[in-house]
Amino acid sequence: MTETDAHRTRTGMLYALATFGAWGLNPFYFKAVDQIPALEVLAHRVVWSSLLLGLLIWWGGQWRQVVMATTTRRTLATLVLTSLIIGCNWLIYIHAIYSNQVLQSSLGYFINPLVNILFGRLFLGERLSRAQMAAVGLAGAGVLNLAIVYGEMPWLALGLAGTFATYGLLRKLARVEALPGLFIETLLLFPAALAVIFVMGTRFGQMDRTTDLLLILAGPVTALPLMWFTHAARRLKLSVLGFFQYLSPSCQFLLAIFAFGEHFGAAHYVTFACIWTAIAIFTLAPRLGRQSRIHGSA
Repeated sequence: MTETDAHRTRTGMLYALATFGAWGLNPFYFKAVDQIPALEVLAHRVVWSSLLLGLLIWWGGQWRQVVMATTTRRTLATLVLTSLIIGCNWLIYIHAIYSNQVLQSSLGYFINPLVNILFGRLFLGERLSRAQMAAVGLAGAGVLNLAIVYGEMPWLALGLAGTFATYGLLRKLARVEALPGLFIETLLLFPAALAVIFVMGTRFGQMDRTTDLLLILAGPVTALPLMWFTHAARRLKLSVLGFFQYLSPSCQFLLAIFAFGEHFGAAHYVTFACIWTAIAIFTLAPRLGRQSRIHGSA
């Protein structure tokens, strides 16, 4: 690896650390605004994200990509659908934090990569190795364990994993870069967000300056980690980026138990053990397979 490549990798790792660290600490932000109804927080998230993303698009000279995406019927139709899905994902996440179920949000984002594998098999015709099938099955067993013990499915976790995996699948098919795509999505949600604010009324300007500032920060909280993610993705191999993606749910897991005092019982031990074992299989199996092929051909 040359010095330039090494610098590029180090920079990419810093961006990845900033991205997933920010997403992992997001519960602190939403706990700070939990006196505001979840739907209004979502509306502010859309409004302020749209404004910030517009500035970032202008600064990065990406307006041409925005115009191309909005004038291509198939791409625009896909982005209309993804805007609705990511809006649902954001609302589910905010509700999870508000209702003191950060542990479920952590579980959802631990499951997400495994749902991505399943979707790849179902919708993209991607072949699954035996190890990957075992990982998906083990994750399913972990979810089923919680359902049996508590008498109901962990719907918030499944909702977060399902909506984000569906969003990722559709965005994979849309021919638009991450930043212009997210700008268009928030712009499509913008009228509904304004309607929510005007119909429900808003606490913005009605409480204290700290709350107003926190609502404005919904824009950076949403947009900046995604921008950092695009920088990280351009500089790192997917295998390296894959390791970082577990930082976010790991932070949420620790926050749920040690910062927010959520209950973590025997059923959770079993479920998270299943999920973490599945992740280990998913992560290590390709590497072990390559090593065995190398030794076999030696």
